[in-house]
Amino acid sequence: MKGPPDTPISEVESSRMPLIDHLVELKQRLIKIIVFALLGCIACFAFAQNIWDALVDPMNNALKATGRGTMAITEPLEGFLTYLKVAALAGIGIASPFIFHQIWAFIAPGLYPQEKKAIGPLALASTVLFLGGASFGYFVIFDFAFPFFLEVTESLDQDVEAVLSIQAYLGLATKLLIAFGTSFQLPIVLYFLARIGLVDHRDLFSSFRYAVVGMFVVSAIITPPDILSQCLMAGPLILLYGVGIVLAYFFSTKERDEPEEA
Repeated sequence: MKGPPDTPISEVESSRMPLIDHLVELKQRLIKIIVFALLGCIACFAFAQNIWDALVDPMNNALKATGRGTMAITEPLEGFLTYLKVAALAGIGIASPFIFHQIWAFIAPGLYPQEKKAIGPLALASTVLFLGGASFGYFVIFDFAFPFFLEVTESLDQDVEAVLSIQAYLGLATKLLIAFGTSFQLPIVLYFLARIGLVDHRDLFSSFRYAVVGMFVVSAIITPPDILSQCLMAGPLILLYGVGIVLAYFFSTKERDEPEEA
């Protein structure tokens, strides 16, 4: 159930390519990724205003709740550049299925022939997890993070008002969305490590306590410095780690000398 497919070694070896061929393929796939991202950016530019309104809505709500702050443009080209960046961010999101497919297609030569059939499902899973992580950051974390930031500012001085650059806000929002989307790739990473035989479900289960500590450390880095936001971030990661344990149980190719307990 857990071993590698009964594939002759020669079939795996025959799929290997010289280094120069790998570099050429990497260049070609990077070009395709850039083209997909550009097409997505062009498609989203016409809707940049609507996308920006949705993206800035959590901060605007936090500003209205405190009644002491506003968004502002601090440079002449800031508004136009923000529109371009918003379109690029949304374009990458739209193109993410194609981008992940190119990434997995590049990894495919190192997989068993039977496993190459899973490229499509893996690309889809990566896309769903990335967009799910970004959505979790937007709908959950943003609602807790931005009011916290403003409350800290208010506690420093009652006469201080927040004047936030839209470019700075977009940079912060982008970093958070990408961080959440990337961190939600945890089950895919664990699945891949299990398929190449580095870990199995027993390794992951025995390392659970250390993994939880690592998740809280990561959460403390990419979320506001309050325990609620950190728990909101670490909670889904712990659940995703559990999903990774289940995947490793069914798909790990790691061999052990001693028999497994019933």
